[in-house]
Amino acid sequence: MAQLWGGRFTKQTSSTTKQLGDSIYFDKILWREDITGSIAHAKMLGKQGILTKEEADHIAEGLQSIYDDLDAGKLSIPNDYEDIHSFVEATLIARIGDDGKRLHTGRSRNDQVALDMKLWTRNAID
Repeated sequence: MAQLWGGRFTKQTSSTTKQLGDSIYFDKILWREDITGSIAHAKMLGKQGILTKEEADHIAEGLQSIYDDLDAGKLSIPNDYEDIHSFVEATLIARIGDDGKRLHTGRSRNDQVALDMKLWTRNAID
């Protein structure tokens, strides 16, 4: 799995550096929040006309299928992804094609992390 930031380097990333930079080991607990936030984001993109309603619905349905499969134990999150966001995005694109690439329109990884942590904290408190 290629690292999100790996294009700037010419040599293979050392295993120590990869282990330090990867957060998938922790992120696995955030899959529910990440997918829930991504569904809301896709719907917002459709409502605002940034994506067509069909594209937004296609993305939301694909995300829901990932959620359902993880929840049922039909899908697992391998450790070879950098973080939960790259796992969800890659799985979405594999399932629905190019529409999946539009999920992150207008949203940074930092936005995703902040939302995931906020939702996780709220759920943990409840």
